[in-house]
Amino acid sequence: MLDADFFRRWMTAAAASVDREADRLTALDSPIGDADHGSNMQRGFRAVRDALDKEPPATPGAVLTQAGRLLISTVGGASGPLYGTLLRRAGKTLGDAAEVDRRQLAEALRAGTDAVMRLGGAAPGDKTMIDALVPAVDALGDSFAAARDAAEEGAVATTPLQARKGRASYLGERSIGHQDPGATSSALLFAALLDASDTEAGHE
Repeated sequence: MLDADFFRRWMTAAAASVDREADRLTALDSPIGDADHGSNMQRGFRAVRDALDKEPPATPGAVLTQAGRLLISTVGGASGPLYGTLLRRAGKTLGDAAEVDRRQLAEALRAGTDAVMRLGGAAPGDKTMIDALVPAVDALGDSFAAARDAAEEGAVATTPLQARKGRASYLGERSIGHQDPGATSSALLFAALLDASDTEAGHE
């Protein structure tokens, strides 16, 4: 079972991963976006990490809800509302339970992903974060490792696509050949989830 400490470790691992990969995210964003995805995500997840350290929420749902709220208020551009919606909706779906299992987490992240699709109007194949989120959530029922692998494969698979949503869609065919930065940062989120589960196993 996954408790609030596990979810805090997940968000802390995500912040560390975004710190490491910020320059890469910005490099991916440069040809098809505003060249600020790395710095924006870094600022947001640092705020999440600091807030969770200062006053740890008591439940998994509360951790995700607070993280989502902070991302909305601190991340610039479209990424803040999208990531914030993902985590807030997932947190609300988990409710007040003190512990949840992987299946419940998958259901919550599916609800969050559906909310992101409604907010952004994007679907799989549009070259957005959805291309990593949907396969990752589908695979989460199998294992954390399967979810990470599916997210990474989904992110890489955006490279040959033409963007149909977001800033990159303005470029038309010129968006082809570039990996989507939002899908890439979404893959980092699921890699961090696996990191947190590995830490959990080490505690047992």
